[in-house]
Amino acid sequence: MSTVWTQARRAARMNPSIIREILKVTEKPGVLSMAGGLPSADTFPVDALKAACDRVLTNNAREALQYASSEGFGPLREWVAARVAALGMKVSPDQVLVTSGSQQGLDLVGKILCDAGAPVAVETPTYLGALQAFTPFEPLFASLASDDQGPRPEALAALPHDAPGTRFSYLLPNYQNPTGRVMGAQRRAEVVEAARRAGVPIVEDNPYGDLWFDEPPPASLASLWPEGTLYLGSFSKVLTPGFRLGYMIAPPELYPKLLQAKQAADLHTPGFNQRVVHEVVRDGFLDRHIPSIRARYKANRDAMAEALREHLPSGCDWQSPQGGMFFWIRLPAGLDAMALLPQAVEAGIAYVPGAAFYAHQPDARTLRLSFVTLTPDLIREGVEKLGRLLHEALEAVAEPAP
Repeated sequence: MSTVWTQARRAARMNPSIIREILKVTEKPGVLSMAGGLPSADTFPVDALKAACDRVLTNNAREALQYASSEGFGPLREWVAARVAALGMKVSPDQVLVTSGSQQGLDLVGKILCDAGAPVAVETPTYLGALQAFTPFEPLFASLASDDQGPRPEALAALPHDAPGTRFSYLLPNYQNPTGRVMGAQRRAEVVEAARRAGVPIVEDNPYGDLWFDEPPPASLASLWPEGTLYLGSFSKVLTPGFRLGYMIAPPELYPKLLQAKQAADLHTPGFNQRVVHEVVRDGFLDRHIPSIRARYKANRDAMAEALREHLPSGCDWQSPQGGMFFWIRLPAGLDAMALLPQAVEAGIAYVPGAAFYAHQPDARTLRLSFVTLTPDLIREGVEKLGRLLHEALEAVAEPAP
């Protein structure tokens, strides 16, 4: 008799990442992919990492290759606590929990804070990976009305606080994925005040905050409401995603339970990776390295903005981002980004349809373009192909039925 497996109810709520599925398609030769949220591999500091690996294995091999503490490598936690002081945050290293990428941080947040039927507030649209991380814990998503600066304060003020109460608002104030938008200083103050009055804590996700082009973003939300904000950071966008290294900064009352969830998940983030990263960053390397990433990405942003203006049909709407990695495009009426994707891939260009980034009422006319992995020349070529496809699609929509 064959074994019959019965899956948990939460398993039925898990869905594949559309981005990961699209990336498989874009492996076809000749496809210019603007789909993935991948940092440019040309920015990876290979020589610095190689030298750091050698030093760690020469000086601390036994410790680096052994099991390690669940909280994370002490000197790296101290470095993180000092680093976020530039964002206006005053935290103890004891509040820092090193995670296997900030994506694991989202999973731990879901485990500790989400309950079936309890509301969780998210921006409109929001990061797909967060929706994936929270969904198995069966929250009721509340979509916050948003504009070009992010969630509107009155939307947070109106969140339900009666039992079971809104557990938290998940916010990305800096160069948001997928829209690229950034909250201004006044909006941050208004959002935090609205959340505080509503009694709804904030989960602040900041993977892109160092990738500003002309001026740094305002102070973090966590600096405005330390006791009510859980902060997520990452080394993936400024160093390398392959090490899967992120961190959480949690209010003291939450830290013990997050640590227990971390222990149950993987015991600890790889100690070797933590020691290598600390060896790289401890002498100020990021302050020398990140400006080169910003310069590269800004040039790519400018190339894409120019190409969009030249090649996209009238009726397309977008804003040029002030940092980060993404353009967010809204197509003219009558077009569906998901329906057009197979034709786009056939034409040699890939993007991410925007519908997957919505918790409710997806906008089929939206799509996300990444501008960091291709060269400016390839960006212009890819946008030209996209523009040609959209012009043809609009002509087909305009043709009268036979």
